[in-house]
Amino acid sequence: MARKQRFPFLVGSQWTAQQKTLGWRHFRVVTRKNQGKLVFAELVAACDEQVRLWVNAESLRDRDLWQPGWQPLQAIADGEAAETD
Repeated sequence: MARKQRFPFLVGSQWTAQQKTLGWRHFRVVTRKNQGKLVFAELVAACDEQVRLWVNAESLRDRDLWQPGWQPLQAIADGEAAETD
């Protein structure tokens, strides 16, 4: 029996960092790597293909760090302003 793959739709997904990461906020997943029980995702900045980073895919579930999809920057700024009120 085949094991269920963790994070099956990871490659091709889009993410918005809550804080600038390597100078950017919008990323897409281009590669995944399984290492034992861990799954890693290679993220590439949407506006600069040279900016790449690997993250533990589990960290993408942390909404304090990442939001699914490409969120408008105004929505991020509004969220930050609401937190400081």
